[in-house]
Amino acid sequence: MELFFQQVLNGLTLGSVYSLVALGLTLVYGILHVPNFAHGALYMAGAYAAWWLMTSFGANYWVAMAGAAVVVAVLSMLTDRLVFYPLRHAPELHDMIAAIGVLLFLEAGAQAIWGADFHRMPTPYTGIVHMFGVTAPVQRLLIIVGAFVLMLVLHLFLTRTTTGSTIIAMAQNREGASLVGIDAMRVTLLVFAISGALAAVAAVLYAPINLVYPAMGHLVIMKAFVIIILGGMGSIPGAIVGGMIIGFAESFGAYYVSTDYKDIIAFVLLVAILSLRPQGLFTKGAH
Repeated sequence: MELFFQQVLNGLTLGSVYSLVALGLTLVYGILHVPNFAHGALYMAGAYAAWWLMTSFGANYWVAMAGAAVVVAVLSMLTDRLVFYPLRHAPELHDMIAAIGVLLFLEAGAQAIWGADFHRMPTPYTGIVHMFGVTAPVQRLLIIVGAFVLMLVLHLFLTRTTTGSTIIAMAQNREGASLVGIDAMRVTLLVFAISGALAAVAAVLYAPINLVYPAMGHLVIMKAFVIIILGGMGSIPGAIVGGMIIGFAESFGAYYVSTDYKDIIAFVLLVAILSLRPQGLFTKGAH
């Protein structure tokens, strides 16, 4: 039973990180209707920004996280203004190719500045909590609590504020929202900023129990795409539920099947669920 609860903890940890990344991805998809492959590079940039602030300037972990969120939010908005906005009337394929270009550019930039070596991000939370026979590193608990707090804040922002309502309206019907006077440019920039900040926070939460390196966003963004397809393209609840499903499937699959197949489980699960429900677990626009 103790091993079971240990896997629950691992599943919650993975699911929390995946959900945060998928949330940012699905918000941008709701506005652009284009999969933003550059999102994985923004995740990587967030980890590097925090690691650099902590190791070069001695910044506190939380200050570094806030700094990384701001840096990546600005970087995400620049991506929209310099790359996606000029292509707004081009075929969707052009946006996808441009996003891949941004991904490669940011990864090459990180490698040129900091090298291809793996880096360990320091954390002040190195303790271990023992409860109900489960060994829980404090950093893992921090990931779970931090992710759920952010999800709650995002939910309240989208459902209880006027600005959040404009984002939902824009995601549901961009042309209709523009016709009723919603500033599409301002909302798009805000969505890109939120998306980038979520990716950065997810990376900074997870990096202390993982590593920081230029290609760290590859696997995470692939799984984030699986999650938003699984949950329903453009659905915020779908991104959260899908992230948790994939996190638990990987955790229990690695323990009861084999760690060799851990990264394949997400894709097998995607095929199995979509064969039964092709539109995903939630429909677009569900909040």
